[in-house]
Amino acid sequence: MEMEEIDMIMPENSNIILGYSHFIKTVEDLTEIIKTSIPECKYAVIFSEASGERLIRYDGNDEELINSGIENIRKLSAGHTFLIFLRRAYPINVLNAIKMCQEVGSIYAATANPLKVILAHTDNGNAVLGVCDGYSPVGIENQDDRKKRYKLLRDIGYKY
Repeated sequence: MEMEEIDMIMPENSNIILGYSHFIKTVEDLTEIIKTSIPECKYAVIFSEASGERLIRYDGNDEELINSGIENIRKLSAGHTFLIFLRRAYPINVLNAIKMCQEVGSIYAATANPLKVILAHTDNGNAVLGVCDGYSPVGIENQDDRKKRYKLLRDIGYKY
């Protein structure tokens, strides 16, 4: 077995959710979750089928996000993985609903940071072993940093 590190290509001003799911209806169910939670967002849902026709299934309302999603799923080439790109929305807006989706087995990442995926190549195909989300910490927040964090969360409307 060989391992490889894959860089996900992130379209500008987007967030990615990368996960594992097990059934062909994943695309429709995840699309429904996004559209009913944040109808005004731009999105792409891409699913890599692991059996049957083994196609890349997709839906969305933004061609750039769809094309980037298809390119990224092709690079991973790991069965039953899905990715979602979001614009004008954040993973926090849909993450719990996605986790509760009947087909979803796990979420590997939900981020706007640079994302690397660690793959294992097997005789059956590729498997996602883990992810590297962003960068390693370089220090510990001080009181000014804490105040900035507190202010940011209120400025973007996530805290009162």
